[in-house]
Amino acid sequence: MKLGVLGGTFDPVHNGHLAVAAEVLRELGLDEVLFVPAGNPWLKADMDISPAEHRVAMVRLAIAGTPQYSLSAIEVDRPGPTHTLDTLAELWRRLGSNDELYFVMGWDAFSKLPVWHAAGRIIQLCRLVAVPRPGARRPDLGALEVSIPGLSERVTLLDGPRVDISATDIRKRVSRGLSITGLVPPAVEAYIREQGLYRG
Repeated sequence: MKLGVLGGTFDPVHNGHLAVAAEVLRELGLDEVLFVPAGNPWLKADMDISPAEHRVAMVRLAIAGTPQYSLSAIEVDRPGPTHTLDTLAELWRRLGSNDELYFVMGWDAFSKLPVWHAAGRIIQLCRLVAVPRPGARRPDLGALEVSIPGLSERVTLLDGPRVDISATDIRKRVSRGLSITGLVPPAVEAYIREQGLYRG
């Protein structure tokens, strides 16, 4: 099995995330994309993030009805800071010997891989898939290879999808009373409204 892993704070999950999942599923011939909401992401320790229960609920609503998409609360259930290495190691242990992990990330996050915890070990556990992000430049693979030898053989750089949707913008729109129709799935939009999220 070829399993894609799409992690993120998903605060909220939006149509850009779903477009990325669809693109990597198709381009790489994956069998499944696993959405993994972050628990306590160490790189965002200074940010105000919605409670995990809401973020998990929104992902569950967003992917309902798509058999190739599934949800894992592996990071939410783990106490303490969230490190990608720990998540990938645990998923890798659960897979069969012929299974492959594909970790999906934005161009911006991929460009910062050298500062990630145990980046060299990460690329031993999975293949990386880097996708465009609004405002992010295409990564300099040559420069990254100097910091993480062997990286270029373990990554696929995709040029799509190019979807200009950001969770930050969605939260701002909600706080200002503006519409988010078309930016998130209808079920997620209803959940945000019903739970009173992002109202400031």
